[in-house]
Amino acid sequence: MRLRYATAAAFGALALLVTQSASASAAAGDFSYKFIGSDGAPQSVTLHDLQSPGCVALPETADPSSSAPAFAPHNDTDEWVMVFTEPDCTGDSWTLRPHGHPTTERLALRSVFLTGRH
Repeated sequence: MRLRYATAAAFGALALLVTQSASASAAAGDFSYKFIGSDGAPQSVTLHDLQSPGCVALPETADPSSSAPAFAPHNDTDEWVMVFTEPDCTGDSWTLRPHGHPTTERLALRSVFLTGRH
């Protein structure tokens, strides 16, 4: 009887270890975008090795009532990402390929979802 419980506990611990190690990682590379600063001048931000998968709110543009959206995203990570027009990965979205070219300055965004797909 003890062997059965020990075996079940070992399998349970192994399953927990496997799910924890596969649950989150970092997207290798940089994701950059531009936004209009409080002085009215365009500024650039580069985010390095973002947690993936997951949604990232862009802090400079997260509040639609007090800021314009960011623009000109560039996905230079090793993952597919989706950019969203609203905070919390809501609103209209566009998908950007890994290590893609910079987008047009007309592409507006407030949040980014890293898909975990390479």
